[in-house]
Formats: sequence, structure tokens, C-alpha cells
Amino acid sequence: MLRKTVGAIGAVALISLGAAPAAAADEPQPALALGKFSPIDDVKPGSTFDVPAVFKNTGTAAADKVWLSYSVTQGLGHTELPSNCVQWEVSSFDEAPSASVAECEFDQAVEPGVVYAPEKPLTLKALDRALYDELRVTVATYEHGPGDGASRPVRGTAPAVRLVEQPATTPVGTGGANHPDWDAATVPVTAVNTADFQVTGAKLKGRVGDTVTLEAKFTNAGPGWVQGTPGTPATRVLIQMPAGTTVTKAHGYCDEVGPGGYECGTSQSWVDATDGQTYTFTLRIDKAVPGAKGSVALDAEDRPFDMNKANDTAEILLDVTGGGSTGGGSSTGGDGGTSSTGGSGSTGGSGSAGGPTGGSTEGSTGGSSTTGSSGTSSTGGGDLANTGSGSALPLAGAAAAAVAAGAGAVLVVRRRAARR
Repeated sequence: MLRKTVGAIGAVALISLGAAPAAAADEPQPALALGKFSPIDDVKPGSTFDVPAVFKNTGTAAADKVWLSYSVTQGLGHTELPSNCVQWEVSSFDEAPSASVAECEFDQAVEPGVVYAPEKPLTLKALDRALYDELRVTVATYEHGPGDGASRPVRGTAPAVRLVEQPATTPVGTGGANHPDWDAATVPVTAVNTADFQVTGAKLKGRVGDTVTLEAKFTNAGPGWVQGTPGTPATRVLIQMPAGTTVTKAHGYCDEVGPGGYECGTSQSWVDATDGQTYTFTLRIDKAVPGAKGSVALDAEDRPFDMNKANDTAEILLDVTGGGSTGGGSSTGGDGGTSSTGGSGSTGGSGSAGGPTGGSTEGSTGGSSTTGSSGTSSTGGGDLANTGSGSALPLAGAAAAAVAAGAGAVLVVRRRAARR
């Protein structure tokens, strides 16, 4: 997982840029190419760093003016901006997390064959939630501006900056042959930070024949936020039901992977600090099995940002009382891990260039404890019942057995227009 999301903040880039007027093929025109960028590593939360943006007009005509824009994911923020720059926020939507964008206008001629850079580089800051982030730099001969869902632009208050010429030997890229009027680059920014992924189980109680509600939880206790591959869940959670129970209604993000076992995804491909997912199941208690218990566990995927493995698993306890009953049972919060911070960071994946600025999401809050609602009678809702295994089958083993048998779990990932 980690940061395979190159293009996350560029997901809306091509849409938001729009189309610039086309010039005749034989008409002299400017063409822009950005300089080379290297990944920015080992950034400490609370610190600042400069963005050394350079570009060259590789075309055959001067550009009357240019715009440089800097889009960052939610672990990064902008500092004081020059007065020739504006800044706005982009809300999350679809598979794009939230972003912050600064765009600077340089009202001066950019001559062909000349390399330029702002006389003072733009400065960014790493926030407390920084971990695996992205910076996207775009240079264009036209204004980008905020799109739908963005906040109102706010102009900077620091003295305006100008472009200054750089040595002709300054290395730059080749630009885009299909879009000479703009060029963009995505730069991975990795912070020295951690994120504590943890799960919470539950304590179920009822009589044989009762229907109870199970709520198991996954939480990112932070401090860092984590983004994964677009279109895939931020993590996977394995849930094993207690023996002697039957699942009459499963959570929508969960798929059966074995007798009484489920593999669950998340609603988005990223998870904010303190955010997470609650998985609700309806169970029927079929019989009393001495010592019956289930489990909740993170899958075996490597998470180098998570220093606390003690809260990666939790129990689902079942207390079957008395004789048979037609009434509802109960579910209360189970044991779960505590949050953990500190430790060393982990470098993210590599970036890539694509369309211009974009971005997008603030997540909703999630809890680290579970409080199940009182049991209700099951209506089925069209879901097939799933009987809990007769013995406590380990979740990882159940999932592995299902995969070996060729039963791949299809994770349901909801695409939404905004975070809940």
C-alpha cells in the first residue's frame, strides 16, 4: 500500500486545467518544461522546506506571462505567500483526498531558450499528520484557478516576487509534446512520522435463538494520515465470528472468505488520523459453545509506519446465557489497542508527472472503542446466512485457505462525492 498514489492530487488535473486556445502548427509559440525534481525525504512535522521550481521556455516565441502552481496533499501546508499568489483548498471527492493549492502569477515576458525560477522559492510546511504526501508543481501560460468544490481564493500578503534568469546549463525536462503550454511534475514528500493502525473487538451476550449486533472497528490512531492506491482500500481487516453463531447480515464492505470468516475493506483509499471504519454484522446465536470467541485482525500486509503491533488484533467474546429466547441479545465494546506515536518514518513510493494541479479530503472522525447497539431481530435483507465455524479458525489462516482455493475476495470500495 504505502504511497502508490502518484496522481492522487493529479486526478482532477486535466479536468480543471481546461483547454487553452490552440495555435497554428507553423505559428511561433512558447513551450514550457519544468526542471528536475527529486523526492523530498525525512521531513519532520512542524518543519518547513523550500520548493526549488525552475522551468525553461523551449518554444520559439516568448510567453507574455506564466503561472506556477503548487498543490499539496493534506499532510503539507502553505506558509506566507507573496501578493502575486493566491491560495485555496480543494475538498475531497471520488478517489482524491483533499488538497491545498497555491498559484502564483508572473506578469513578465518569458523569453525562448531561457531558464527561469522565482527569485524566492515557495516554502511549504509539514503538518503533524504528514507521512506519505505529494507535491505537484505546474507551470502554464494560462491561469488555472479554483474549480468546483474549492474554497474562495485568498491572496498572499508578502511582497510580490519576480522570475529571475538561471544559468543556461540548468537541467530541465523535455516538457509535454501534446501540451506545450503547460508542464507538471509530482514529487513524493516523506515525513519522519508514524500512524498506528488498530482494531477493536466486541463482547456479545444473549440466549440461544437471540439475534445480536456486532460492531468491530478499525481506527487509524495517527498521528499521520495514510494514503494508498486509488481504487483499493486503505487497509484490510479480517473478522472471524464466534463458533455457534450464524451471520444473517454482513457489512457492505466485507466479503466471506471462509466458514464464519470475512475480509473487510474501507470506504476510501486513504485514512485520516483518528478516522477509520466500523463493521456492523447481525448474528444469530444458534448454540452455546464453551469458550467460543471470534477475532478482529489487520491483514498481514507490511505497514512500516505502524510501530505498535500489539493492537493489530482483538477478540470477539460471546456469552450465551440461560435457555432459548425470542428476544434480542446485546453487544458491548470489546477490547482494543491504545494509540501509539513516535518511531521512525518510512520512505514512500516514487512520483510521476501527469496533468496539472488537483487534489482532494478531510475524513470523518472514527473511534478506537466499540459500543455495540442492542440486538435486533434479523430481517436478512437478502444476504445469505453464514454459520460460524465449529472451532476458532485463525483469521489469517482462513483468508489464506480461501485464496488457495481460488476464492478471491472482492472488496467493495464506495466512491463518494465527499467525505462523510
